[in-house]
Amino acid sequence: MRHEYQPPRRRSRLTRRGRLALFLGMLLAIGAAALLPLLRSGGAPEKPRQLTIPEGWRAPQVYAAIDRELKLPAGSTKAAVPTAGLALPAEAKGNPEGFLFPATYPVTSESTPAALLAYMVDTANRKLATRAVVDGAKAHGMTPYQTATLASIIEAEAESRGDRGKVARVVHNRLARSMPLQMDSTINYALGRSTVDTKLSETRIDSPFNTYERQGLPPTPIDSPGLEAMAAAVAPTPGDWLFFVTVKPGDTRFSATYEEHKKHVAEFNRIRAGAGAGTSTGSGSGTREAAAGPARTGSRAG
Repeated sequence: MRHEYQPPRRRSRLTRRGRLALFLGMLLAIGAAALLPLLRSGGAPEKPRQLTIPEGWRAPQVYAAIDRELKLPAGSTKAAVPTAGLALPAEAKGNPEGFLFPATYPVTSESTPAALLAYMVDTANRKLATRAVVDGAKAHGMTPYQTATLASIIEAEAESRGDRGKVARVVHNRLARSMPLQMDSTINYALGRSTVDTKLSETRIDSPFNTYERQGLPPTPIDSPGLEAMAAAVAPTPGDWLFFVTVKPGDTRFSATYEEHKKHVAEFNRIRAGAGAGTSTGSGSGTREAAAGPARTGSRAG
C-alpha cells in the first residue's frame, strides 16, 4: 500500500509569557497542597480561662472582676451595660443587679464585657425563670423579679444552707403583716459597703434600700442570688418567726415574739462583751436578724 508522505509535526513551544504562567500555576498548586492540612486542622484551639462569680456578689464586684480578667481599664464593663442588649425583665429598668448569675464562665481572647454580661444574664434567665419560680412567685403574690429581690436578701442574710428557708419565712411573715423588713444587708447595699456593724443613725438614711424606714422589698435585688436562695424564696420553711439573730457563728436564733428575741440579743451582747467588743445597737460579728426597735443587732455583712 502506498503511503503519502507526511512531514513531521513540529512541537508547539511555549512563549515566555506562557512559561511564566505555568511556573506560577505550579507554585500556587504546591502552596495550596501545603496549606490544606493546616486549614483542615484549624490550628491548636485556644484554651478558655475561667471566670468565677460567687453567690452574693453585687454588680460592681462582677464588673470589676470582668475588667481584671480582660485586662481593661476600671469602669469598662460598667460602661458597656447600657449598650449590651441584656435580656432583663422590664422591672429591672436596665439594671442587671441580681441577674449576673453566680457561676464559672469561659473567657477567651475574643471575649468582651458585653458578651460576658449577656452570657450571665441569659444564664440567670434559664436558671431562675423556671416554672417552679414563676408558680412559686404567684403563690406568694410576687413577680419573678420581686422573688429574685427576696432571694438576694436571703443570700446576704442567711449564714448557712439550713437558715435560708427560715430567713425567707421571716421576710414573708413580715411582708404579710406590713412590717418593715429592717435588714442590715439592705443598709449595707445603700451605703456601698459590707460590714456587720450598723449604727442606729445609719438606719435613718434616706434611701429606697432603707428597709427600716420603708415597708416592702427594696426596689432591686442587692446581690446575685444562687439557686438555693431562689428555692428558699418560693418555698420558705414553715414557721411563725418574725426575728432572727446570730448569737455566735453557727448559732442563729429565730423568734416569733419580740420578748424572746430580746433574750437572744442579750445573749449575743454578753458574748460580744466577753470577747472585749462591748454591746452594740448595730451588728456584731456574725450577727443577723430582722427585728423591730432599738435592740436591732444587725445582719450578715452583705
